[in-house]
Amino acid sequence: MVNLRYYAFYKPYGVLSQFTDEDGNPGLKTLISLQQDVYPVGRLDLDSEGLLLLTNDKAINMELLSPKRKHWRTYLVQVEGEATDSHCHRLEQPMELTIKKQKYRTLPARARRIEAPELPERNPPIRFRASIPTSWIELQLIEGKNRQVRKMTANVGLPTLRLVRWRIGALGLDGMQPGELKELTPQEFRMALRDF
Repeated sequence: MVNLRYYAFYKPYGVLSQFTDEDGNPGLKTLISLQQDVYPVGRLDLDSEGLLLLTNDKAINMELLSPKRKHWRTYLVQVEGEATDSHCHRLEQPMELTIKKQKYRTLPARARRIEAPELPERNPPIRFRASIPTSWIELQLIEGKNRQVRKMTANVGLPTLRLVRWRIGALGLDGMQPGELKELTPQEFRMALRDF
């Protein structure tokens, strides 16, 4: 019988969402060591940060990745430009994007302007340009297509500068630091399956 294990990991910027290194980029094995049968559920791009779930529970893996299950993922997004209510309204509406050379229509989302959150510093930091303002949006999706958040914000004229997945369902990164791994009970992990 498999000993099921569940983890939350705060993936730092510049680290792949896989254990092996690739094309000169470090994988998870540079930061954490886990049982060989434990793998990430989904992924975050190299230039994105935040919550990455890992488990050897294959059933829960499938459940979390299906958009039909409607597990909300919450992203904190720093964008170039001043986000307005109009931008947020447009982000909430389905839009047509090109993802991996295919036309894709996004599902409805939730978006709102927020004050700059208290996050750990990113290494390297975001390039500061005094002449161009930046602002923050909280964006919630029930899907996670390749580079979707970046393409959505660019589509409304707000290029993404920093992207942090803060929460999946009711499970978040509160109190964690980049590179930190936390083992979860099955009950804690299942919080990712609950809406909030």
